Amino acid sequence: MSQSLIERLQQFRVIPVIQIDHPEDAEPLAKALVENGLPVAEVTFRTQAAREAIARMRQAYPQMCIGAGTVLNAQQVDSAKQAGAEFVVAPGLNPNTVKYCQSINMPIVPGVNNPSQIEQGLELGLTFMKFFPAEASGGVAMVKALLAPYVNVSLMPTGGVNEANVDDYLSIERVICCGGTWMVSPALIKQKNWQEIGRLVAEVVSKTA
Repeated sequence: MSQSLIERLQQFRVIPVIQIDHPEDAEPLAKALVENGLPVAEVTFRTQAAREAIARMRQAYPQMCIGAGTVLNAQQVDSAKQAGAEFVVAPGLNPNTVKYCQSINMPIVPGVNNPSQIEQGLELGLTFMKFFPAEASGGVAMVKALLAPYVNVSLMPTGGVNEANVDDYLSIERVICCGGTWMVSPALIKQKNWQEIGRLVAEVVSKTA
């Protein structure tokens, strides 16, 4: 992953992790993010709508930093890239997927939660990885313990990160940013409650500035 992309993610501090069921929700959701100061999204491939949602966001807001999440194989990498994703995020570390991304210059942030996986990532030339699932894997204490011996590694904790604990994660040196869903919950998206999403996004921006 390029240093410039890492620096962009570091500026955002919190990356909204989005699960979209209906592509038509993509533009108003992106609007709520952009207008409230958080022009970044990780759209997960957990739903059939992901590819089209990314494409619609990219078309409506070309300046947004858009990634694809829950990317499990090369086929999904291609789909994400064609839709306009700038990077992909995976729940685990699959060397085949990592190598494929590297072969087509697609930045990837694979998920790790123990020393062996971090060393596997380092072996593949990666220094920026996702710590997932963060809270279930030991939370803040585990992040600190993992970063101590690996001085060149930086992490993006995701999974169980919320408004109550996000500051604890972000205060750790070499935690670049955190992935979170609380400001873009599936329930709020389903309700098309863009006003509340916008309010929560603005709250995140002011809190982590």
